[in-house]
Amino acid sequence: MDVVYKDDAVITVEQMIDLYNRSTLGERRPVHRPDIFAQMIKHSNLVITAWLGDELVGISRSVTDFGYVAYLSDLCVDIKLQRTGIGRRLIEETKARLGSECMIVLLAAPAANDYYPKVGFTHHPRCWVMSRN
Repeated sequence: MDVVYKDDAVITVEQMIDLYNRSTLGERRPVHRPDIFAQMIKHSNLVITAWLGDELVGISRSVTDFGYVAYLSDLCVDIKLQRTGIGRRLIEETKARLGSECMIVLLAAPAANDYYPKVGFTHHPRCWVMSRN
């Protein structure tokens, strides 16, 4: 399997929504709102994509200052290709573009909670979320 990783790919809202629907992340993202997905793409300043031929099969989407912290907003891999190393590689590609002291912070999806310790993350109990509602 020859997966190609890019940090300069132009992806469409439709490609992104399609990938999220082919993963478990689509259950927790507003896939019915292309306008929000357009903002998610436009305002993320570090996006790594994984491609199998012309098909988008993975994405690591972050907001970062590149020096202190990167918020890994989404780590999304096609469910058919999970457990093949694509997610791990997307994280590594993200880290490679950050400063040497820049930490990565994320909120784990319930289904992925056991995954993150396996790829080097440690649990941090002091996370707070404020909903717009």
